[in-house]
Amino acid sequence: MRVAFLYPGQGTQRAGMLHDLPDHPAVAATLAEAERILPGSSRQDGARALTSTVTAQVALCVAGVAATMALAGEGVVPDAVAGHSVGVFPAAVAAGALTFAEALVAVRHRGELMRDAYPSGYGMAAVLGLGVSRARRLIESITTDDDPVYLAVIDTDQQVVAAGSVPALDRLAAAAERAGARRVRRLDIGVPSHCPLLAGVADAMAVHLGTVPRRRLDVPYLGDATGRLLHDTGAVLDDLARSVATTLRWRDVTAVLGELGTTLFIQAPPGHLLARMAGAAHPRSRAISLADTAVGDAAVLARRVRATPPRERHDRGAAR
Repeated sequence: MRVAFLYPGQGTQRAGMLHDLPDHPAVAATLAEAERILPGSSRQDGARALTSTVTAQVALCVAGVAATMALAGEGVVPDAVAGHSVGVFPAAVAAGALTFAEALVAVRHRGELMRDAYPSGYGMAAVLGLGVSRARRLIESITTDDDPVYLAVIDTDQQVVAAGSVPALDRLAAAAERAGARRVRRLDIGVPSHCPLLAGVADAMAVHLGTVPRRRLDVPYLGDATGRLLHDTGAVLDDLARSVATTLRWRDVTAVLGELGTTLFIQAPPGHLLARMAGAAHPRSRAISLADTAVGDAAVLARRVRATPPRERHDRGAAR
């Protein structure tokens, strides 16, 4: 396993993200298809529109699939895929578990369920520099029945994300700063993802995805709720449904990809966060983002990685 595609989730969206996708025929075709499936979905990337969790999630799905199609147009397919939060849906399209139409409809439904469950008063915050165990204990110490907060995402050993009510997140920020956190940052997310508060959304998504045909996967998929490699479509669809209400284990995902021999991580737009985390976790590997690397250049790198024998790749990595 040499090349992995990574798909970012909500919080990475930014104004103009769809208009800034690579200038490639496959991207244009994907945007046209998105417009046929969900009218307006290929154009709604303004700052105001992206404040809606529904619009943001749909835009991220469109961007991820467009990037996949552009790379495929250059002859590059992944050896494995992984998605962060709503990024699991374009990852599932790349793996062959979902069609683009199925993914877009499911993502819109997911966003609407999340919005309707928590229209205001909730969100997410990143805590950096405390470590996972300390952050977990701190989160557990400040949660209450009226203002709950949960450990929602484990990105790295030193970066976690909490989800919960705004008052609880405010208490967490103050407590984390007193405990010596390097930084506490509210994310551009207005719903409490990846925690038990969205158990009802997970149940509804399981029902929705239960209608999707089971297909043989084209590419192995890393589950963000389990941090494990999934080869069965049923397991992938269960991950898509359940991950919204369970802790996202991205640290485990990047670790497993490295253990499987991945030497090139390619992040779909927007942003660079997943590429940066993969590069930090696996300094002997190459991690790039299509946000600032041309599709053709990424394809050249992928072909070069696949043409290099494993021992030589290791030696070159050690020399860097």
